Amino acid sequence: MATEKTHFVYIIYSKKIDKLYIGTTSNLEHRLKQHNSNQSNYTKNKGEWVLLYYETFQSKTEALKREKQIKAWKSRKYILKKFNLKLPE
Repeated sequence: MATEKTHFVYIIYSKKIDKLYIGTTSNLEHRLKQHNSNQSNYTKNKGEWVLLYYETFQSKTEALKREKQIKAWKSRKYILKKFNLKLPE
């Protein structure tokens, strides 16, 4: 029986553009490297991305559902407060 990978929902931040990015991946370390080496279209050339928060899930479906839920909140202020996050100086 094949073991399903762990999936992550993550929140990263770029000080250069003062924006959050919310995404999903099965390899968090590799994905962060992609964001910081301009291999992701949305985050390309937008400064250094810093990992602020992540959650783990046993299925991609669960992770995508959670990503959609967080993105639906829309308000950066609400997201930061909900997860008790502070933006880097």
